[in-house]
Amino acid sequence: MIKNRFRLLQMALLGALSAQAQHSAYVQAVDEYVPAPGQFVNTLPAATAADTPETMAQKCTEQLAANQGGMVTLGAWGGYVTFHFDHPVVNVAGQRDFAVYGNAFENNAEPAVVFVSQDTNHNGLPDDEWFELRGSEYDNPNTLHHYELTYTFAAMQDVAWTDNQGRSGVVPRNKFHKQEYFPLWLQHRQSLTLKGCLLPGNARLQQNADGTSTWLLPAYGWGYADNQPNSNREGCSLDIGWAVDAAGLPVNLSHADFIRCQNAMNQLCGAIGETSTEITGAEDLHPDVSAGIDAIQQQARATAPRIVCNLGGQRSQQLRRGLNIVRLPNGETRKIVR
Repeated sequence: MIKNRFRLLQMALLGALSAQAQHSAYVQAVDEYVPAPGQFVNTLPAATAADTPETMAQKCTEQLAANQGGMVTLGAWGGYVTFHFDHPVVNVAGQRDFAVYGNAFENNAEPAVVFVSQDTNHNGLPDDEWFELRGSEYDNPNTLHHYELTYTFAAMQDVAWTDNQGRSGVVPRNKFHKQEYFPLWLQHRQSLTLKGCLLPGNARLQQNADGTSTWLLPAYGWGYADNQPNSNREGCSLDIGWAVDAAGLPVNLSHADFIRCQNAMNQLCGAIGETSTEITGAEDLHPDVSAGIDAIQQQARATAPRIVCNLGGQRSQQLRRGLNIVRLPNGETRKIVR
């Protein structure tokens, strides 16, 4: 045991001393894409009924990876995207660690809450505990934690929803976007239930001197994606040190392996429609400090799951909803429910 620990420390030190600038500062791949219904869903990126969660994750990767400047919509409240870099994002003390970019501009903020996760089971999948990054509105008395909402599919209709607060509403269709608003690759489920944080509405209708009116969506203070213009790098930047657990208690994380952005707004703004987060990319602000953690993870993943399949024997590159059968390299088989 002592020898093994010493060996891991040796590997970490060797990694830390290796050549620098080996990692990309930008997203490597998207792991999950689960948008809520919305007027840009199935177009950003384009989707068909033949798509699957895996093909949609790949389409999102083509938009967001390597700072290519593409765009992915998260739809209405609760929609999310999960991605990773080619290395762990290190929690550098006293500094913000990564930035997430969107399409916000002045008085047009569509904030998403950001979560981080570590690959503690070393299987290379985003199936471990998630930690919310505490933003400026975390303690706002109007912020709802543990919010839950269910969307119901009805082809080419307004998408109805109900939440765990006893409320209901719709994501309305409009004349500008005529495609199906419910994610095409998920419509076989007939409904979509999402859980997360609901931030207070930020929209207000301003009456102009000429008799017209304008919807304004001012930004929150800090700590959210698609909240500040991309030109405001600090405003788009986040600190892993802001992480809290499900009870709101601070968590000391050395790094993050996966990042998730989830739309936190459930509001309608007249002809503008639902407030929908859009993500255009992400950047590790300290890409060259992860070598030591990288080396330890590579060693740990030597025993990571290699084969994932469902009860019907169909193989997958990632865990699916329901019961998964995971086979390790040593022949051990485990059942994981997601």
